[in-house]
Parts: sequence; C-alpha cells; structure tokens
Amino acid sequence: MVPALVMASNAYFSPATFKFLGELKANNRREWFLANKQRYESEVRGPMLEFIAAFAPRLKAISRHYVADPRPSGGSMFRIYRDTRFSPDKSPYKTHLAAHFTHAAGGDVHSPGFYLHLAPGEVFVASGIWHPHAATALKIRNAIAAQSRKWKDAIGSSDLKAKCSLGGDMLKRPPAGFAADHPMIEELKRKDFIASASFDEADACSPRFIDRFSDFCETTAPLMRFLTIAFDLPW
Repeated sequence: MVPALVMASNAYFSPATFKFLGELKANNRREWFLANKQRYESEVRGPMLEFIAAFAPRLKAISRHYVADPRPSGGSMFRIYRDTRFSPDKSPYKTHLAAHFTHAAGGDVHSPGFYLHLAPGEVFVASGIWHPHAATALKIRNAIAAQSRKWKDAIGSSDLKAKCSLGGDMLKRPPAGFAADHPMIEELKRKDFIASASFDEADACSPRFIDRFSDFCETTAPLMRFLTIAFDLPW
C-alpha cells in the first residue's frame, strides 16, 4: 500500500499543455516549433518534468526498483523529436506528451513499465509491456503456464477490474510450443500484457491527477510484479 502523501495543491498540466500539442499537430514544422520553443518548455516539458519529480517517491513506495527520472534528456519523459529515418512520415515532432517509468536494471521501452500519455482528446495510462520481442513474449508465456494461479491473481482482482481494462492484440492461433487445449491458452495467446485506463483533458488538468495516476499504478502493481519477476528482475 502506498503511504498517504500530501495531495498536490496545484495541477501539473493545464489547458495550455493540450493547446500547444494541438497547434503542433497543425504546424508540425521545425520553423514553427523553434518560434514556439519557449511555450513548449514552459507549458509542456516543464510540467511533465515536475510531474515526474513529484511522482518519484510515490513510485518508490510501490517498487523501489522502478524509477521516475525527471532529467530533461535521458530520463522518464520521451523526447518530442520523432525518429523519421525509417518512416514515410517525415513530420519532425511527436504531437503527444508521454513518460515511461521502467526498472532500474532493465529499463527500456521493451521491458515492463508504467506509462502516461497525454494528447488532445487522448489521455490514458498503462502498465505492463506492449508488443514484446518474441523471446521476451515466450519468457512471459512460460511464466504464465508455470504459475497460472499467480497470473490469475495478478489480473483478476476486483479493484483492477473496476479501474482498468486488460487490452492489446491476441494471436489467432496458439503460440508455438503450447497446445491448443492448454488450460491457459487464451492468456497465452496475448501479444501484449497490459492494463490501461482512460481519462480526459479535464482529469489531466486536475490537481488530483497525480493521485489518480498513483492509484492506477498501485492497482496494477500485481501485474507489474508478475512481469518483472518473469524478466528475472527484482520487484
């Protein structure tokens, strides 16, 4: 249980955060961004870095191995710049704001994590791992097959079902190495191992949003614990 913390008196995000992102989507050009970079830093990047710093002790109370890093570069916040090398879309900037809170010993976008996503008309949070590599997915499936009761407990609490939804893509056929009549076959068909919850811009702009995000992370901690241990990492 996360210990009681002082509730934030001010909101971290504001309508200005979403206004900037909406304008960036309509003006996704280097010239426009450079002319509005001060707005980006004060209305988008700055609020997210403050949110991450405030979330750090809350995350530590959930798992001391997961990290909320408020550095502007190389920390928990995703870069605003798109990697366009292999994409037909050469728009230089992402039009959403996001942060990923990962394990200190295995932290990257291909390992379990807590995720926050903000965009005009699209605010959601997630826990788990999305589209893991084949070897990683096999490791998780092996853990589910070997510890089916623990997996059911991790995803089956009434609290999780009330606050989140399990989502992601599913295989149409049983994964290689698992029989079609395996008692956990529907769980083993998962291509993604994630729980998520949706909010709106008003929620994100509320002083209570950090409390709601912290509560979501605590609710999904059993799922994250299962995945973390499946990765042979300490929880």
